[in-house]
Amino acid sequence: MTQIIIINGPNLNLLGKRQPEIYGNISFEEYFITLEKEFENINLHYYQSNHEGDIIDKLHAVGYRFDGIILNAAGFTHTSIAIADALRAITTPVVEVHLTNIYEREAYRHTNYVKESAVHSIVGNGLKGYNEAIIYFQNNILKK
Repeated sequence: MTQIIIINGPNLNLLGKRQPEIYGNISFEEYFITLEKEFENINLHYYQSNHEGDIIDKLHAVGYRFDGIILNAAGFTHTSIAIADALRAITTPVVEVHLTNIYEREAYRHTNYVKESAVHSIVGNGLKGYNEAIIYFQNNILKK
């Protein structure tokens, strides 16, 4: 069975509580249940960490054996060359997701170290961006 992991970075554990006017009022854990029901033919996994090294370790652990990685590196998108290097080191394709359009927010969010290593980038579609990422994998990566 196809295996895709969603890796969420810092502060995304607070979805549903953190700035709901920007990020919505549903926790990711609640939303993940919806994803599992919608994509029953895919073995979905979920990992979240507020620690850069933990995210790198997870990328290394799954980056040669999973069929796809959906990465929302959150604030590390704009700062972590180490995560960018980890993405370049692995072979599993990565789709980048951001809940908000980082290019329409503060100028410091326009720097993106993840995009270069991703096969696709989805920004500004809220939680639906994760659905779109899975569909992208189904239509463009898994069919090959």
